[in-house]
Amino acid sequence: MMVHYDSMRTTVNLDDETYYLLSNYAQGKGITLGAAVGEVTRKGLEGDKTRPSRLKRLPNGMLVLAGRGRPLTDEMVKAALEEVD
Repeated sequence: MMVHYDSMRTTVNLDDETYYLLSNYAQGKGITLGAAVGEVTRKGLEGDKTRPSRLKRLPNGMLVLAGRGRPLTDEMVKAALEEVD
């Protein structure tokens, strides 16, 4: 169920890159810049439900990024450092 609230008018300062990205997003979806800001903000706060989260909660409550692939060993680091020299 979606709850609709009355619109609120406010001023938001965006850096140039963010303004450009949001403007293109809005234009591509055929929505206003304000609607784009709201949509992107909600998506960011809710998280991307289409991809599994890489965040894992440790027993102490700390959130960490789950690893991908095989673990990095001391031997792998030493070999990489030798390649650089």
